[in-house]
Amino acid sequence: MTVAHDLQPEEKKQAIVVPGPFDIERIRADFPTLHEKVHGDKTVVYLDNAATSQKPRIVIDTLNHYYTHDNSNVHRGVHSLSQRATFAYERARGKVKNFLGAESEKEIIFTRGTTEAINIVAQSYGRTFLREGDEILISEMEHHANIVPWQMVRNQTGAKLRVIPMNDRGELLMEDFYKLLTKRTKIVSFVHVSNALGTINPAKEIIDAAHGVGAVVLVDGAQAVPHTRVDVRELDADFYTFSAHKVLGPTGIGALYGKRDLLERTPPWQGGGDMIDRVTFEETTYNDLPHKFEAGTPHIAGAIGLGAAIDYMHRIGFENVEQQEANLLLYGTERLSEIEGLRIYGTAADKAGVLSFNVDGIHPHDLGSIMDMEGIATRVGHHCAQPVMQHFGIPATCRASLAFYNNTEDMDLFVQALYKAIRMLK
Repeated sequence: MTVAHDLQPEEKKQAIVVPGPFDIERIRADFPTLHEKVHGDKTVVYLDNAATSQKPRIVIDTLNHYYTHDNSNVHRGVHSLSQRATFAYERARGKVKNFLGAESEKEIIFTRGTTEAINIVAQSYGRTFLREGDEILISEMEHHANIVPWQMVRNQTGAKLRVIPMNDRGELLMEDFYKLLTKRTKIVSFVHVSNALGTINPAKEIIDAAHGVGAVVLVDGAQAVPHTRVDVRELDADFYTFSAHKVLGPTGIGALYGKRDLLERTPPWQGGGDMIDRVTFEETTYNDLPHKFEAGTPHIAGAIGLGAAIDYMHRIGFENVEQQEANLLLYGTERLSEIEGLRIYGTAADKAGVLSFNVDGIHPHDLGSIMDMEGIATRVGHHCAQPVMQHFGIPATCRASLAFYNNTEDMDLFVQALYKAIRMLK
């Protein structure tokens, strides 16, 4: 990794990170938890990346460095620790801006994650501008975080909630989308990549069509940014969200991108310190962007850790990430397809590294529990996507979700443990 060393706070320069060669064993050495032992002598095979990713040593060390050397509150402080913390925090905002391809750092709002970001848009923009009879359009494959906030704002405003259906491959029915999209549609909110199925949705097509009827678009990018390069200006997204913990960063931090003109005319959701300009008992005026939407002391260490995670992703290079995960998905799909009675849910032509499946006659929780005894970390349940489960008429699936630090040995050990679980449960 090559990094510029002449960083000056007043110039807000960004580190230049050059991708190196893809060496899977060297990369795996960067992640301490991949070498953790469970159930005695079983080395963890971590295939729960859609729930949260593992953290490289550089992110862990960055968090430790902040708390050891720079711990202080940000903004307004004149002492050295506060100045250093503020620089590192705002420098991380610049890294997020570059990561998403945004035009300005003022368009990057730090949040607790994707869930809070969607709630901010629903409660600040949605509740302000939606009227009775307006329509919100979401899809059948949404995570609960992109369903419940819109139900809340529907109930508050009298707007209607419409749903784009999907087929049994886990692909949106685009003909139905175009039929549902009308002049009454004011907000379209959809997942870029499905956490339960792995489907990669045609984001640009959806956004362009929504703009054609004057709708504003929010994209849930929580499962997209860990796996592929995202450019919000190329997409022309109005709002785009993601969570740090799914892209090698800390928990409890994420980001909301919003076009500056939309953020300027949208009132804040929460009130408190740092989001204000002037306060009297009669009225309050709000701070400039992005601080207008960041009430209270932020997750300073989390933002700085997210910046380190972004640096690491650039070091790996998204071409390497996409190629490694595509190879693993193909290999894993072939291995699972050999198992009698196993069905994979989510077989879209355009798909990310998610393998959701069930085996005839076996509850997925039983599969997951036995595989855990072999050191295999998968996820079982409805994956916070109960409407997806309802579509397929099932209560849950077993899900193996991939990251670039997984390898074919992980997949072989996973399949070996799955065979063992099936033999025990049949």
